[in-house]
Amino acid sequence: MLTFPAIDPVAVRLGPLAVHWYGLMYLAGFVLFVVLGRTRIRRGLAPGWSYQDIDDLLFYGVLGVIIGGRLGQVLFYEPGYYFAHPAEILAVWKGGMSFHGGFLGVLAAMALWGRKTGRGFWAVTDFIAPLVPTGLLAGRIGNFINGELWGRVADPSLPWAMVFPHVDAQPRHPSQLYQAGMEGLLLFLILWFYAARPRPARAVSGAFLVGYGVFRWLGEYFREPDAGIFGHSYAVSMGQWLSLPMVVLGVALILIAYRHKEKP
Repeated sequence: MLTFPAIDPVAVRLGPLAVHWYGLMYLAGFVLFVVLGRTRIRRGLAPGWSYQDIDDLLFYGVLGVIIGGRLGQVLFYEPGYYFAHPAEILAVWKGGMSFHGGFLGVLAAMALWGRKTGRGFWAVTDFIAPLVPTGLLAGRIGNFINGELWGRVADPSLPWAMVFPHVDAQPRHPSQLYQAGMEGLLLFLILWFYAARPRPARAVSGAFLVGYGVFRWLGEYFREPDAGIFGHSYAVSMGQWLSLPMVVLGVALILIAYRHKEKP
């Protein structure tokens, strides 16, 4: 059985300036987005796209992730706390970013960017889908460093069961790392190789929705459920409720993609 290492959430202090690990993880995700996007362009996997497009997309995406992710956390998971402490809504460096909220924020940002540049919505989402999971990987590592979103109580005989002393003395699943492996690394590998060959419009976007929804649903069985707006008494967690429509929509997009076989 392991003990959570109680990592200092501040990576570097420069006088009054404190650089948090959580912010650095987001920065790592944004850098990987650019690197991987340019790799796809260099390999000829994104005809008509340029490096400048990647930089512009990143700007829009960052706004969507931060605004949507924070509002999702406030509205989906902890409305009572944040409405009682509204100043905390702006304290994003303390953690607390909802993927589903960030996802909706990014979709809105991509729609705006696509309209500005004359690109279709699905052309944009098919391009960015393989680039997103590494950001999720970095974000989950940030959750672990922050000691947040800990797992459910585990069997003490589990070799990697972990005690989070700031929570209680019970052994728990390090669910942040489980999710980093599934929603981050594994989903990235699946999408990266799936998108390495030409696919009909909507197919890659659909694969992302199905993959993330399934992995998030599985990960929730090991993660201490958030109270959300439904409370803890429900057998299905808030994260699972929010992931279910993603899977349904993803399957629909894949079926439509291979039925019509439109070029992206």
